[in-house]
Amino acid sequence: QLQASGGGLVQPGGSLRLSCVASGGTFSNYVVGWFRQAPGKEREFVAAVSWSGFGTYYADSVEGRFTISRENAKNTAYLQMNSLKPEDTAVYYCGTSRVVGAQRVTLYDYWGQGTLVTVSS
Repeated sequence: QLQASGGGLVQPGGSLRLSCVASGGTFSNYVVGWFRQAPGKEREFVAAVSWSGFGTYYADSVEGRFTISRENAKNTAYLQMNSLKPEDTAVYYCGTSRVVGAQRVTLYDYWGQGTLVTVSS
């Protein structure tokens, strides 16, 4: 199971850190990805981190503003989001995959319940 948290209301230019805690299974065997889904839109890739944490992948829209990381000892992955924009508003989901650098929803096997991020003044 995956539990995402850390969402909330933030002003443009602000920051948030999302967490994704895993229970069951061997967390370090999986790639972790963050996706987001805005109202009326499809779920889209945001970032992914490899098993070791050394490989990271980002969507162009968040490159340079968001940072994905993980702590396998805590079965937790993070998404640090800086310089937030109104267009970042969405429900953010974490998922796990066995494919390095996976950016397609269909490559992810397990999903958390999502956490809402609202960027507004």
